[in-house]
Amino acid sequence: MDISTLNWFAVIVAALSNFLIGGLWYSPLLFGKVWMKENNFSDDDLKKGNMAKIFGLTFLFSIVMAFNLGMFLNDANTSTSWGAIAGFLAGFGWVAMSIFTIGQFERKSAKYMLIHGGYVTISFIVMGLIIGIWR
Repeated sequence: MDISTLNWFAVIVAALSNFLIGGLWYSPLLFGKVWMKENNFSDDDLKKGNMAKIFGLTFLFSIVMAFNLGMFLNDANTSTSWGAIAGFLAGFGWVAMSIFTIGQFERKSAKYMLIHGGYVTISFIVMGLIIGIWR
């Protein structure tokens, strides 16, 4: 794996996509209300906390995830379809299954686990597509 051949533009765009998908996924348009209910959050609860810190760290974590996926896909033979497949395998096979495993021990509901597992699966597929397109 040669970091000098990594497409940093693709990594940044992939990180932004993860950030934006999360914003939509956890919004009232999609799963925000169910997510709030599953966590026993009120609107007031969500107003508490340092939003600059939360969003800043979320973007940093998104860059780390996109970089990691980018390194796995950093091969001249990587295609758009392989990027999406690799994103699915990482998102569903590693991250979602980790969420489901941890959720079992924390006694979380199926809704909770599916919301989070679905988000990371879709997000990794999109990140893989972006990295695959710009390979």
